[in-house]
Amino acid sequence: MSSPEGKSPLHAMSIDVEDYFHVAALSGVIRPEQWGSLPSRVERNTERLLELFDSHDVKSTFFVLGWVADRFPQLIKKLADHGHEIASHGYSHQLIYNQSRETFREETIRSKALLEDIIGREVNGYRAASYSITKESLWALDILSEAGFTWDSSIFPIRHDRYGIPDSPSAPYSIETANGNVLREFPLTTAHVMGMAIPAAGGGYFRQFPYPVFRYLFRNASGFGDRPQMFYLHPWEIDPDQPRYNNASWFSRFRHYTNLDCCYGRLERLLQDFRFGTVSESYNAYEPDKTLLRSNQMIRLA
Repeated sequence: MSSPEGKSPLHAMSIDVEDYFHVAALSGVIRPEQWGSLPSRVERNTERLLELFDSHDVKSTFFVLGWVADRFPQLIKKLADHGHEIASHGYSHQLIYNQSRETFREETIRSKALLEDIIGREVNGYRAASYSITKESLWALDILSEAGFTWDSSIFPIRHDRYGIPDSPSAPYSIETANGNVLREFPLTTAHVMGMAIPAAGGGYFRQFPYPVFRYLFRNASGFGDRPQMFYLHPWEIDPDQPRYNNASWFSRFRHYTNLDCCYGRLERLLQDFRFGTVSESYNAYEPDKTLLRSNQMIRLA
């Protein structure tokens, strides 16, 4: 096995622990009330990732959906017992800007308490479903800080039909919320090529780009070895045998099913090519002073 190039920087490895039927791309054909009757595949897929990380001596941050934690508490405890960082992915995987503040607050507090009860320690990190903290839902940052979270990884500095705050910082920074609290933010990775911001954080981008292209973009985003970056994946992305929903739109099927059969092998290559740790480890290893932005400044970004 080749060693990660340069032994530096320490990038953040993150896994959003959700099942194939939770994803926004299939929300038009699978309703939340159906979830409990569908065959779950999240436990075995997550354990495959755990085995892979153990074999490469990599510690990851697992952003756990409360819905999953309720049904597979021993899986979450196993992740924590193996030394991985546990963070919250909310409870019901709904887009924040489609929720009321009251519903979001209740689910946020509920999922945090659930995870803390399972692992027996404090949960400090959060990631929104489908990165749905946007200019329209920055109020969620206040609720996160009030609930006791100290850091977040939900803001993608790109334009997208479901998420993104274009021109927000691409390096780790801090946000002062409207209520005066401060949250550390580790944004999703973007590369800048010929003046364009290109997403290079993982997930569908990892599967859809040829691996050498993704590797170049990830290195580009890091300044070719100077700055830690964020990588993410979902357990269902290494599962080509999951049920197929051919009644979803062609675009949703493209987003969800492209190159599922290649993803596990590509992840193995990524672990050989770069050095990874948890989100907290990577954020703390980032040496330059972090930018401090106020939430009202974020609203003014294009």
